[in-house]
Amino acid sequence: QVQLVESGGGLVQAGGSLRLSCATSIRTFSPYAMGWFRQAPGKEREFVAARDWNSGITYYGDSVKGRFSISKDNAKNTVYLGMNSLKPEDTARYYCAARMYIGSYYSEDAYNYWGQGTQVTVSS
Repeated sequence: QVQLVESGGGLVQAGGSLRLSCATSIRTFSPYAMGWFRQAPGKEREFVAARDWNSGITYYGDSVKGRFSISKDNAKNTVYLGMNSLKPEDTARYYCAARMYIGSYYSEDAYNYWGQGTQVTVSS
C-alpha cells in the first residue's frame, strides 16, 4: 500500500511563497505520474499540477501557470509544489496524488493514491 504524506502548508500573506512536500512510503515507488490537487470549501477538487515520473514533463492548471512549480527529489522519493505570488483564491486544502497506470494527468479519477492533504491559507 502506497502512503503519501503532505506537509508544508500554513498561513501566508498574499504575494508570499510556500513549498509543499509529498513524501512517499515506498523506496521503490515508481508511478506514472504525481499530481497536486486542491479543494476549497464548497468547491470541487481542482487540478493544480502534475509531473510525468519518467519524462519530467509538467502540466499546470490555468490558474497557477507561471506561479507554481512541481518538482521531485528522486533520492528522497519526495514531490514538491513550489508556490509563488500566492493569492487569497489559492486558499484550499492541497492534496498529493499518485497515478499508477496510464491515464489523464488532469482528472482526479485517474489517480490511485491520495494523501491526507495540507491546508494553505492566503490572507489578503
